[in-house]
Amino acid sequence: MACRTAPVASPETVAPALLAWAQGNGRHNLPWQLDVTPYRVWVSEVMLQQTQVATVISYFERFVFRFPDVASLSAAPLDEVLHLWTGLGYYARARNLQRAARIVVEQHEGCLPDDIETLQTLPGIGRSTAGAILALARGQRHAILDGNARRVLSRLFAVEGDPGAANTLKRLWILANACTPVANVPQYTQAIMDLGAGVCLRSRPRCEACPLSDVCVAHLESREHELPSRRRRALRPRRTAYALVIRDAAGALLLQRRPVESLWGGLWSFPQFDSEAEAAAWLAACLPNAVFESGPLPTQHHSFTHYDLTLHPRAVRLEASQPATAACAWYDAHTPARLGLTKAVTQELETLCQLATNSTLR
Repeated sequence: MACRTAPVASPETVAPALLAWAQGNGRHNLPWQLDVTPYRVWVSEVMLQQTQVATVISYFERFVFRFPDVASLSAAPLDEVLHLWTGLGYYARARNLQRAARIVVEQHEGCLPDDIETLQTLPGIGRSTAGAILALARGQRHAILDGNARRVLSRLFAVEGDPGAANTLKRLWILANACTPVANVPQYTQAIMDLGAGVCLRSRPRCEACPLSDVCVAHLESREHELPSRRRRALRPRRTAYALVIRDAAGALLLQRRPVESLWGGLWSFPQFDSEAEAAAWLAACLPNAVFESGPLPTQHHSFTHYDLTLHPRAVRLEASQPATAACAWYDAHTPARLGLTKAVTQELETLCQLATNSTLR
């Protein structure tokens, strides 16, 4: 480890350097920055959790066009909310967003609470998200500690330890609060997020472009790639499931709504089972005239927060049409309904279209 030969950062010097840097290097024209309201900032902050800005922009624009305020989001069918979220992942965010909107309408007269304690009681809004909403939309002095800010502070002050551990988070929150200025809070909040997103990158930090590199402990000690410390992760379990891709005589696909509290909760997916025997038994009981098609469909692999899933789809043909129910729907890819679809369904639709083009699946 190299000896320190230069001064290191102090909390009171961070904001001036970041604010000066952000004037010419920060992001100023993101959709949620152009018409700033607590609602729009809230939607953007929820979408940005675990998701990059470039991906979020088009989703955000479609979402707020359809749901321009809390009242419209609260009143919408869940299917439409999830439909506009399809492909963005982490669908609990969408369900929590609507649950929170309904609470805001019912208990807060349609206005997001402007105190941080009440704001954090809403589903899906934690300490950092609440702080970002109030800082960016209200100008209130609250610290944030999203992934970008955590990475910047960990390197700047050489904060070691598991980033998810309570003692590490406690130290980072103290630093985040100490660095947050009294004035220009919205600008500072955006600046530290921008620095983490565009300069203080996870794997290839651009230290030569950083306004804090001359006082960053990680940079001075050549430890950029050691910090933040790696999170301790348990071995990820692997699960296997079997899906029935059932097509009726008109080519429509049978979908089932997933239980709200399950994986892909509230979304529509192919009937899914833990074993081939269970899938075959369900098919014999519910659709006795259905037959398995000969060509196997490609196996799918999905990674989730806590485990990996291997999904084996089987193609099934049904000669007659069946009525839809509250839990089942026939989905026509040519005139698709506005439903929230799982990643497995969207991938399988692409596969079916390709197979049909190649005439390998009759």
